[in-house]
Amino acid sequence: MTDYTLGCILKRMYDSAPEGYKVASIHIFGIYYADRISNGIGQIKEIIKVSELPRSYHTEVAKGVKLSDCVLLTDSVAKQIQKIETEIVG
Repeated sequence: MTDYTLGCILKRMYDSAPEGYKVASIHIFGIYYADRISNGIGQIKEIIKVSELPRSYHTEVAKGVKLSDCVLLTDSVAKQIQKIETEIVG
């Protein structure tokens, strides 16, 4: 999956998150896609650039990636992300 596709998914997750859960959606993105974010902070910055979110949010994605070692997402959250991914990727 390309950084461009990941950025599009992140943007959709952020935009569709309810008020008060916008930053949490960024953490969830980092948790879910941690295994695909393998090139560190440079790759995260590129994903943020594509998503058109503020540059400082790269730290929030990085937090999610770190949390991925100790947090499991529920099936319903994973299904929501998979739905967004399908809509974007096809």
